[in-house]
Amino acid sequence: MPERHSSCLPRVSRPALVGAALLLTLGAVAVPAQARDGAPGAVGAGSAARLPVVTPTPQAMRSAGADLRVPNRVRLVLGDGVDASSIDVIKRALAAAGARSVDTVKAGDAVKKAPARGVLTVVAGSIKDTAVAAALKAAGGTVPDTLNPEGYSLASRGAAGSDIVVLAGNDGDGVYYAAQTLRQLVTGSHRIAAVSVTDYPSMPLRGSIEGFYGAPWSHSDRVDQLAFYGDVKANTYIYTPKDDTYLREKWRTPYPADKLADLGELIKQAAAHHVDFTYAVSPGLSVCYSDPDDVKSLKEKLGSLYEQGARSFYVALDDISYTKWNCDADQAKYGAPGRAAAGQAQADLLNAVQQDFIDTHEGAKPLQFVPTEYSDTADSAYKSVLREQLDPKVVVQWTGTDVVPPSISLADAKAASTVWGRKVFLWDNYPVNDYGQTAGRLLMAPYDKREAGLHKELSGIVLNPMNQAAPSKVALFGGASFAWNDENYDPDRTWRASADYLAGGDRDTARALLAFFDTQHLAPTFGDTNWQPQAPELAARLAEFRKAWDGGSKAERRAALRKLAGYADLLAGAPERIRAGVQDPAFLAQTKPWLDALALWGDSLNATLDGLHAQLGSGSGESDFAEAADLAKRAAAITTIPDTTRPQGPIKVADGVLDTFIEQAPQM
Repeated sequence: MPERHSSCLPRVSRPALVGAALLLTLGAVAVPAQARDGAPGAVGAGSAARLPVVTPTPQAMRSAGADLRVPNRVRLVLGDGVDASSIDVIKRALAAAGARSVDTVKAGDAVKKAPARGVLTVVAGSIKDTAVAAALKAAGGTVPDTLNPEGYSLASRGAAGSDIVVLAGNDGDGVYYAAQTLRQLVTGSHRIAAVSVTDYPSMPLRGSIEGFYGAPWSHSDRVDQLAFYGDVKANTYIYTPKDDTYLREKWRTPYPADKLADLGELIKQAAAHHVDFTYAVSPGLSVCYSDPDDVKSLKEKLGSLYEQGARSFYVALDDISYTKWNCDADQAKYGAPGRAAAGQAQADLLNAVQQDFIDTHEGAKPLQFVPTEYSDTADSAYKSVLREQLDPKVVVQWTGTDVVPPSISLADAKAASTVWGRKVFLWDNYPVNDYGQTAGRLLMAPYDKREAGLHKELSGIVLNPMNQAAPSKVALFGGASFAWNDENYDPDRTWRASADYLAGGDRDTARALLAFFDTQHLAPTFGDTNWQPQAPELAARLAEFRKAWDGGSKAERRAALRKLAGYADLLAGAPERIRAGVQDPAFLAQTKPWLDALALWGDSLNATLDGLHAQLGSGSGESDFAEAADLAKRAAAITTIPDTTRPQGPIKVADGVLDTFIEQAPQM
């Protein structure tokens, strides 16, 4: 597509003896005033200037004073519930902050030997571990009354000779996400921000669905994506590439050993980064709903993935017809094909999978399902039957008020939840680029036009990405952030954070990336409406220039030329800067034709400005304008990489904005 929880636990009481001993060993001191509720630096209080940008934005984060100093040697104290992946993230964060060695000890052993003076202590573990909870309080953190799944508390506090950082997860996922936040608290060489954080996701399902048409991602793309999802606290990857014949046309056929092994590797990679690998099978093109053998084949296909470690499963019944049956037996059992009959047949199939497979396999999560009517909120005979007959545990997906909706409001989601009789799970068709209006485009605008508060009606959000996996990270970064904390989501801030992530923190590279993203900003729908404009930053600069040029003096025109030339230089130089600064080879390979075209378009803009400058003097600028036209023609001739994009076509770079200006400039 497109083809056209929370648990409540009591507050931790006075720590046990081991907790008290650890508290003394860590050197507890009074909580700084800045760490108290309502103090300056709280997120949402309008005074977060001293805080580093953390994405997703935590539910609550406040400053706890001056940065901590990270010495060459750090002591890591591990409580219960810390897995190898969390330890790895913590150690990499400390190394990025300048630590050269990390001494790891168990919380029970930490009481036997006090740390040397000047050694930073980092404590990580379950908040239900009394030693960890005691350390959290000592560092100025708060043990919440309600322990939301995947949530965590983090506190870092500086004090002479006894600096401490505590990462307390509500569960194993929470410890991992606390470590991902720690990674973003590194403020410079040998510095970590002093903060108090209480955090948890607003939506239980967050991530992506590889559900596009055209060339599927490579195995290495998927391995990389799963690691990325861990970084942005996304927990869901739905595997359903339309061109995997073993989940569509050959859904009854077992996977060959090599393909099954690849899927097994992805399942392990997902688990290592606290992501659920969700296997989605699409039987609708040929299934006989009333045939027990087909139902058995479906369960066996899911069972083969269960044996590989998958615990999350999905049945896709999108992009099929309910005006005909695939077998005479369905006609005999359900009557003439139609909406109500299709709803009953699908309810029977899905209930059989949920009740006879999911409910009987330990650890399996509720079945997920995308219906044939997935893109509206109008009631129908099809929806009515499923609303009444479908097992309430089954999670239903919905794409919004259209296949590619220009926006999604809380009222839209509420209407969808009402018509389906449960919270719906949003399949968001952005930044997918497999339909005609996206030909030649990367979709790299911020994730936007989704209303705050959607978590009240949605069980989660997954984005359908582009054929190009690595560039999809820009939108996926925003989608994961929105699903984590939609009430405090800032599209522009998160967009800039995605550029910083890809740039590895290099400011010049991030600036070049943002200029590049701006030229790929347009986001179309299936119709004539674009829900994101093309190149808004460049368009605003060109509009400002035209205004100065049309009504200004010669001196004002020269000043306007100088100002615009600076941005033209940024555009022309962005590809080289990106290629030097982005360390993701897949991103560079998959954006290559767009970067090649941008370099030419930037040079064309510079030649255009040279021509306008010549006109201010005694020259005509004719040769400069001719050069600009030639460069623009060469840029427009660059096409997408064969066999990697659907649909193929000429590369688009700020089309309708940059090309229009260059064409019109000689007559200005």
